[in-house]
Amino acid sequence: MVFAIITVSCNKKNDVIPDVYVDFTLSLSDPEFVNLNAFGGTVTVNSATNNWGTSAAGYDGNGIIIHAGVDEFFAYDRTCPHDYEVNGISVRVNIDPTNSLNAICPECKTNYALSAGGTPSLGIGRYPLKNYRTSFDGRYVRVWNY
Repeated sequence: MVFAIITVSCNKKNDVIPDVYVDFTLSLSDPEFVNLNAFGGTVTVNSATNNWGTSAAGYDGNGIIIHAGVDEFFAYDRTCPHDYEVNGISVRVNIDPTNSLNAICPECKTNYALSAGGTPSLGIGRYPLKNYRTSFDGRYVRVWNY
């Protein structure tokens, strides 16, 4: 019984944003993604990016943020988890124009730290941004969740 409880709790997600299919690969040599070649570089993608369609749209078509960390890449859904969970609305977070290490919700004003798993760093939000898996082979960054 203890094993069953541990297994269930280990598989429990902290995502409040519903799952949608995400799967695309971007090339760091593509001029559209040049910002990702340095620490702190951040780009956003959506269904129109490289004709990827809904596989890059994120929840409710809000798009996805890709952020370059020190030795890895992070990918987050752009839907604010606070506004979705508390107010039942889908609000798109934006990259902070003065600091690409943060994303800000225009509705609830929560700041999310992109190098720290998308966790709230300032404001009323308590849930992190929905995370997507990433892998990097030296040239290509793959983002997916299934």
